[in-house]
Amino acid sequence: MTRIAVTGIGAVCALGVGSDTIYDELLAGASGVRPITAFDTTGYSTRFAAMLEDWDPSPWLDPKEARRMARFQQFAIAAADEAVSQAELVIDESNADRVGVIVGSGIGGLATMEEQCAVLADRGPSRVSPFLVPMMIVDLAAGHISIRYGARGINYAPVSACATGNHAIGEAGEAIKRGDADVIIAGGFDCGVTPLGLAGFCAARALSTRNDDPPGASRPFDAGRDGFVMGEGGGVLVLERWEHAEERGATILAELAGYGATADAYHMTAPAPDGNGARRAMQAALRRAGMAPSDISYINAHGTSTPLGDAAETGAIKAVFEDTVPPVSSTKSMTGHLLGGAGALEAVVCVQAIRRGAVPPTINLTDPDPECDLDYVPNVARTMPVSAALSNSFGFGGHNACLIFRHPR
Repeated sequence: MTRIAVTGIGAVCALGVGSDTIYDELLAGASGVRPITAFDTTGYSTRFAAMLEDWDPSPWLDPKEARRMARFQQFAIAAADEAVSQAELVIDESNADRVGVIVGSGIGGLATMEEQCAVLADRGPSRVSPFLVPMMIVDLAAGHISIRYGARGINYAPVSACATGNHAIGEAGEAIKRGDADVIIAGGFDCGVTPLGLAGFCAARALSTRNDDPPGASRPFDAGRDGFVMGEGGGVLVLERWEHAEERGATILAELAGYGATADAYHMTAPAPDGNGARRAMQAALRRAGMAPSDISYINAHGTSTPLGDAAETGAIKAVFEDTVPPVSSTKSMTGHLLGGAGALEAVVCVQAIRRGAVPPTINLTDPDPECDLDYVPNVARTMPVSAALSNSFGFGGHNACLIFRHPR
């Protein structure tokens, strides 16, 4: 049986740049949610988000390169550099054809599209940027990573809304098992906090409107939750065939042990109330990992802070784990919801929990919903051994993708 090693991780979100920096903030219970300053939010029902303020791409990109990349692509390069460096992965003529990139996005370069639509309307088609298309399309985060490192193997970008990151990582593991690659850089990124993106989610009434208390707005599993909080960023993992990692002397951080993917086939935005799709995805991940529910030490929940979603996920977890439910937490209480980047960042969180023997809290959980009655690690991080962690991601359209990471013993 082919085992999948994780040899590098990288992340970017409102809490900072770098997987250790972000994890320290998560363990401290820090919120990255604040009023939006990037554009005028007058007239919006929601006026806050979890954005990385003062983002400077210059440590990774020269000014010309940065101008030709959308923000989500810049984030992808920064996180990939961290992960590839940690993995001590050298890509050259001897192995380039066996190194792939699978990095997705839910929305892509939405800000670029908005800006260039205004240019078209105001100044005509001849003034539209020649970089509109490569900055807008979802696959160019993967494309830029491939170009940067000369990775010539399998390369594509899944798009499955909020499940994108988990699908990218899970499918990367499957590609390695098929023999399509020895190494794949996998993950997901989104930067959807734009005038149009925010307006769309406001119109859908999907967002919290707690404008008087932005840091307290994302409150998964709390009775006072009133919608999710938009965030930006994502994460990258370097995945390798286990023997390949051992042969080159890489440090193995964790094992990608299980992957399950299903569909609700129910509604374009709402989860199936009985959590059937989520339940089957978790069960599939456990089955493919050869693990029992009692083997899982920690669950990083999808936990978006929506009334329907949190209750459905709680029910699904209870159906799978019965009387062996481990501690569960939602880091979206601090990072906001990164859309297509959420699962990838949360995969990094699971690897960090295994490495560091501590799990982050669910902050803002002050009035538990009676329907949400699990141990959500309320408000304070918990030091505990984590031998295996499950990460849940469920997206608009009924997409469900679950990953299991295991200690690399």
